[in-house]
Amino acid sequence: MKNRFLSPTPKFFRIVRNIGIGLAAAGGVILASPVVLPAAVISLGSYLILGGMVASAVAQSVEEVKK
Repeated sequence: MKNRFLSPTPKFFRIVRNIGIGLAAAGGVILASPVVLPAAVISLGSYLILGGMVASAVAQSVEEVKK
């Protein structure tokens, strides 16, 4: 497990990780909005956070394959 955290992440999965972080941040902005939003928008924000976190975690856990 320690070796995984020290090894580099492939370029594609770095992009996926960064997109996931962006989605989670967008969901956080929606949930932290000071105005009253419809329930569907609040639900969308929650799903954005969940999807972004899962995508980031999975992408970060992929190890570069050395041939």
